Amino acid sequence: MGTVDEDRSPTNKGKYAAMVVCWLLGNGCLFSWNSMLTIEDYYVYLFPKYHPSRVLTLVYQPFALGTLAVLAYNEAKINTRQRNLFGYLLFFISTLLVLVLDLATSGKGGIGTFIGICAISGAFGVADAHVQGGMVGDLSFMRPEFIQSFLCGLAASGALTSALRLITKAAFEKSKEGLRKGAIMFFAISSFFELLCVLLYAFIFPRLPIVKYYRSKAASEGSKTVSADLAAGGVQALPCQEAEEDPKQLERFSNKELLIQNFDYAVDMFLIYALTLSIFPGFLSEDTGSHRLGAWYALVLIAMYNVWDLIGRYIPLVKFLKMESRKGLMTAILSRFLLVPAFYFTAKYGDQGWMIMLTSFLGLSNGYLTVCVLTSAPKGYKGPEQNALGNLLVLFLLGGIFAGVTLDWLWLIGKGW
Repeated sequence: MGTVDEDRSPTNKGKYAAMVVCWLLGNGCLFSWNSMLTIEDYYVYLFPKYHPSRVLTLVYQPFALGTLAVLAYNEAKINTRQRNLFGYLLFFISTLLVLVLDLATSGKGGIGTFIGICAISGAFGVADAHVQGGMVGDLSFMRPEFIQSFLCGLAASGALTSALRLITKAAFEKSKEGLRKGAIMFFAISSFFELLCVLLYAFIFPRLPIVKYYRSKAASEGSKTVSADLAAGGVQALPCQEAEEDPKQLERFSNKELLIQNFDYAVDMFLIYALTLSIFPGFLSEDTGSHRLGAWYALVLIAMYNVWDLIGRYIPLVKFLKMESRKGLMTAILSRFLLVPAFYFTAKYGDQGWMIMLTSFLGLSNGYLTVCVLTSAPKGYKGPEQNALGNLLVLFLLGGIFAGVTLDWLWLIGKGW
């Protein structure tokens, strides 16, 4: 009986529906970008001289990092609903444009087409900055399970796109222009999914009872970013109760103070992704040599990374396996840098089985540590601070990605371009 009462309480009603929607929205946050990464075999075929697996990522990151820096700085004044809807709409439009560009050029390469693909990659970066920072900030003042579901959705997008790519490659491998036909089908599916995310965020998510409860609570604590979402859910924003009792209660930590108090978590996020992106996907796509799997080898490596990244994000659900010690997290994250020499020597001397195992561990540790940091950090603060801290941590995450894709070019030293 106690379980039924608990499920009916305002803090639990609609909890599982919200977790499913968060998972789908997390999926949509990276589905388009992962689609572009996963068809690297097609782009390497179209643009063999331009290093697309490295260049597209390098173009994507400055747009993502620069946009999020501006958004994080102005986070307290930004309408979260408009921010997230703009991001998901931009993902949908940009994904559709990839499809249109390929059809318009009849699948031909050349510098003009490559510049167009790079421009769309930059648009993906702008969309990611709006959605990833906005959603993590929004979910930070709700339940940790929601952030976990969203982060698992991010990883699931990689696993799903890898599975789809393997299926489409197998289906069209023996046909004329098989690579192109698979890529076209791939982006048609991606466009549909991004449109689904727009509809989910616009009409379903704000109407869930548990979401309305936490947004109302955040508004009562002084948050000004949730009013449009509350209105979309049919809730009138309540006056800030704490303001009536004691105006000093509304004083919030500045972004600088939040960053100082949580600097180790911010560095954690930076280092996790600096290491991961210095190896994935550029090194795995171009620098692992020729093996028995042939043209399938890079796709299998990317798929294994994505699958184990997803598995790693679910491990913290087992409470005794979740790492919450700040020193423990930093030690584990620094230890991952031993993977750099491990990948170097495995690529030079090892068999494909060892490379697959290493890539799987890279994904597993990436997913596990990401969830541990992001679900441990935003505690002990009120709604506005939790939202701001979520944005700051994602900013450092994107900073780490940018550093990683820059460092990834070091693997080319001595090989010639």
